[in-house]
Amino acid sequence: MKLRVLLVDDECSARKELRYLLELFEDVQIVGEAANALEALELIYNLDYSVIFLDIAMLGLNGTDLTDLLREKLDSPTIILTTAQEEYASTFAFAVNAVDYLLKPIHPVRLEEALMKVRQLRDNLNASKNAPLLSDKSEAVTHPKPLEVVPVEQRDKIILLHPNDIIFIYTDKENVYIKTQKDAYLTRFTLRELELRLNSTLFFRSHRCYLVNIRRMQELIPYFNGTYNIVVDDDVRSKIPMSRTKTRIFKEMLGL
Repeated sequence: MKLRVLLVDDECSARKELRYLLELFEDVQIVGEAANALEALELIYNLDYSVIFLDIAMLGLNGTDLTDLLREKLDSPTIILTTAQEEYASTFAFAVNAVDYLLKPIHPVRLEEALMKVRQLRDNLNASKNAPLLSDKSEAVTHPKPLEVVPVEQRDKIILLHPNDIIFIYTDKENVYIKTQKDAYLTRFTLRELELRLNSTLFFRSHRCYLVNIRRMQELIPYFNGTYNIVVDDDVRSKIPMSRTKTRIFKEMLGL
């Protein structure tokens, strides 16, 4: 099976050179190219890729920002970093769990070594998938169904909340709570489960601990080191943190 490759680099000449080198390998198929991290993210969530050749330094969201977002995706592609910054290459590669890094201009021998690591990793994963199971029962992997209503708990009863009534969702230690205009309810869902099952055009993951209804946002207030606080329209005008990476993505969404 061929390695399905995505090239991500804001320099067209760099993508062209890497494409030329990769076309020499019979088991490599270049499926897509992206000039920035947001383009890459859209491609990754619409097509399956085996490998991403990812430039670290790009305008807007950089390579490390993209890898942070990919941590939340199941079956994320293998990452090979490309960079001209030799002094930071190994540190970045370790931080984002890349299988290898390539210094620009890319040498064909180093490229072949990186691809060998990818092939070995795939072989190991396939071997583990084909290993005999302890039980002969298997369940098909299915995508979670969207939630039309969200069950929450209040004393001895279960309340069904409509997503439009949810202002934000947050974690507090081991528990997950859903905030409406005046109340906060405990839910048995995890934050990740709610992110997957609620409308992604309505709810935005602003922070690892918060999921916010976009329609209930009122203000964005600069906070610290490129981050923002979101003011929402609940009864106390709560302030929701937005991480630096999520701030960049949200600004792109708003065209700012």
